Amino acid sequence: MDWINRYIDEPLLSGAARTLRVWHVYTAQHPERLEPVWNLAALSFLAIASRYNLSGQPLVLSLAALLMLALPSIWKLASSARVGRGGYDARRYKSLRARAISKREAEWSLRMTVLFASAGLPFVTRIDDPIGSAFMAGACIWFVLTAPVKFYLEAAEPPAPDEGDRTHQGILQFG
Repeated sequence: MDWINRYIDEPLLSGAARTLRVWHVYTAQHPERLEPVWNLAALSFLAIASRYNLSGQPLVLSLAALLMLALPSIWKLASSARVGRGGYDARRYKSLRARAISKREAEWSLRMTVLFASAGLPFVTRIDDPIGSAFMAGACIWFVLTAPVKFYLEAAEPPAPDEGDRTHQGILQFG
């Protein structure tokens, strides 16, 4: 178990923390907005792929399913834009950090289960129906691209509030 923690979980947590930091520095957005943006990007990729591979009623059904999967992310982005006018400050950083620490400690087995399920899921699905196979392949791709990312971003150390503040960043620092 120590091997799994040292060589799988900790590098993924530090990678997620680094990704949150880069997201916050380059976009100056709240770190919680990365997960819904990533989910929408994965769903957009699947919508484009389904447009090229499906037609007729299966295409409409798959686009409707993708839209339903996108609604929680759209809602989260819209509500965070409404609430987040105050910005990302020390108070929000402390609450995010406390939540990340509790998730990191309490949900280790859940992260491992999701990680190993997402690694093995594409190999287990076999359906003879071509439309059902396309839906299952899309569901597997969506799960593999979004589920581990969600769990690791929630458990990762959030960036400090001043790392994304563009007023403190300057190319030339005088005095």
